[in-house]
Amino acid sequence: MGYLLKTNWWKWLCMALLTYTIIGGLLLPVPKLPILNETIRVLHFHVPMWFGMILVFTGSVIYAIKYLKTNNSKFDIYSSQLANMGIAFGVLGIVTGMVWAKYTWGEPWSNDPKQNASAVSLLIYLAYFVLRNSIKDEEQRNRISGVYNIFAYFLMIPLLFILPRMADSLHPGNGGNPGFNAYDLDSNLRKVFYTAVLGWSLLGYWIASINIRLSLTHQKLENAS
Repeated sequence: MGYLLKTNWWKWLCMALLTYTIIGGLLLPVPKLPILNETIRVLHFHVPMWFGMILVFTGSVIYAIKYLKTNNSKFDIYSSQLANMGIAFGVLGIVTGMVWAKYTWGEPWSNDPKQNASAVSLLIYLAYFVLRNSIKDEEQRNRISGVYNIFAYFLMIPLLFILPRMADSLHPGNGGNPGFNAYDLDSNLRKVFYTAVLGWSLLGYWIASINIRLSLTHQKLENAS
């Protein structure tokens, strides 16, 4: 995770970035674009959730591979808790996307290929935890769930970034539609957006690190009893 992230300064940075994101994202002026109007503010909340999801899922699959190579249960804890945070980000991404879709597409869920692919990806990761809870033997559980984690990650990539681009989709950046970058975002949007991506990602790491420490402590207490 790196030495720099073991100090407290980044936690203060995270809080400052998110405070600025929430205030700036809701109050700073935004471009007056047709159809989008004020809904473009969701850019600061919806898109960073997907960035955070991809980052923590990437960390999760890296630690899954490390566990399979070393059989060190610590890496399995890292992997599972990062996957747990990834699902939280994914749910928030879908919910904020539904709010945006309600006012731009006319309904929160229109079975758009991007929406369906996102839902399928999250269901695959939810099955990861169902699998973990269904296996009693710890070593067998860790190894099978580690392999499944790799499968889920490499299935998520085409579901989110390839298949929706090959179908008719209303989602920006898919189905021939331009992404948000093509909408001539002004400086206020850009500086809040980049701040939001970093802030939400740091918050995801922060929450995951707390859960990891709790799980490691619980494991030590079980081994000591």
